[in-house]
Amino acid sequence: MFRALLVDYGGVMTSSMGRVFAQFCLEAGVDPSRLKYLIGDAYGGGDPEGVMARMERGEIPLEEFERWMADALSEGLERPLDWEGLKDRMNAGMVPDDAMIDAVRRARASGIRTALLSNSWGGGAYQRERFPKLYDEVVISGEVGARKPEPRIYLLTAERLGVRPEECVFVDDLLQNVEGAEAVGMEGIVHRSAPFTVPKLETLFRVTLSEEAATPAGP
Repeated sequence: MFRALLVDYGGVMTSSMGRVFAQFCLEAGVDPSRLKYLIGDAYGGGDPEGVMARMERGEIPLEEFERWMADALSEGLERPLDWEGLKDRMNAGMVPDDAMIDAVRRARASGIRTALLSNSWGGGAYQRERFPKLYDEVVISGEVGARKPEPRIYLLTAERLGVRPEECVFVDDLLQNVEGAEAVGMEGIVHRSAPFTVPKLETLFRVTLSEEAATPAGP
């Protein structure tokens, strides 16, 4: 039934973005609830023409986004945040999730079409050297002028993969983005961790995607 696996980047193919942002807030002295509100507003029915949405579509420069984010996060601070390099500082704690990387690699090796489908705050956070071995297609919001959860970006990804939306499984750590995929006919999984997601993918695709599952039990 399913022929293609679409995955988000930050928070799926990497460590939890919640932990990454919590680390940034602790180091910068920022109120975590303030950042959580900004992210939630951008994906929870907030202004579709807001700064974050426009940044993810590639409609404004990174400098404008960082200035806006620094100003928004500086509320309550004795000294305002330095806007220069803010995006990199916010993402500094992000590391690859080897279990998810291995699962996607195994999926592709088994004949499943794979794609990265990511909303971007500029292009610097990606380990692009890994992409050719993992993905048949890479769709970055700022490069195609559309963002999750807008229908167009899911349909574009399926089209590039040569499959119907109903043949796709989409994995993202944000419920709103998963709901956007489901709205165009895809199967969605809200990612929490590799041990949570990989077994679900194995069931849907009927393939082995983890080293543990592939290793026979001892006597």
